[in-house]
Amino acid sequence: MTQTPEVRRNDDTQRYELLRGEQVLGYAEFRPAGEGAVMLPHTVIEEGHEGEGLGSQLARFALDDVRAQGKRVVPMCPFIAGYIRKHPEYTDLVHPQQRGVFGL
Repeated sequence: MTQTPEVRRNDDTQRYELLRGEQVLGYAEFRPAGEGAVMLPHTVIEEGHEGEGLGSQLARFALDDVRAQGKRVVPMCPFIAGYIRKHPEYTDLVHPQQRGVFGL
């Protein structure tokens, strides 16, 4: 039986990591973006693991974590911005003046 991947925030590397055991299957980088905001500039799913829904799991975890911190998100990564477009319950995390930039 395949182990269910887990997601964690790794503050040392400034990324959310999706792991199965010790194997990193993907990650989403994060950076502070001024007062009260987190930039998500880049997301990677390792080759051979695309199409498994892992990117969505990673995006959801990252956005939920930003929300739990009481911060806004700057979705510079096209995948994250696309995820927010498909899941409008996360639109409030993007500053209203920035939403048009990301097609939200």
